[in-house]
Amino acid sequence: MDAQTVQLLAVAGTIALGSIAPAIAIGKIGSKGVEAIGRNPEAAGKVQAAMILAIAFAEAVAIYALVVALILKFV
Repeated sequence: MDAQTVQLLAVAGTIALGSIAPAIAIGKIGSKGVEAIGRNPEAAGKVQAAMILAIAFAEAVAIYALVVALILKFV
């Protein structure tokens, strides 16, 4: 394998792992948040605010993976 092939495989792996993990995390956050709201509807506002914040942090991981992949691609 030449260097360009290895570079493209590294970029593909970074994007794959960097998008799968946050997707699973966001799914779990959403399901547990809805479950918590179902158990205690009065706390819906607090649960929803915490859920949105947690989703934003999980999405940041995907953005970091994209930045790392772009660095790997163009360096």
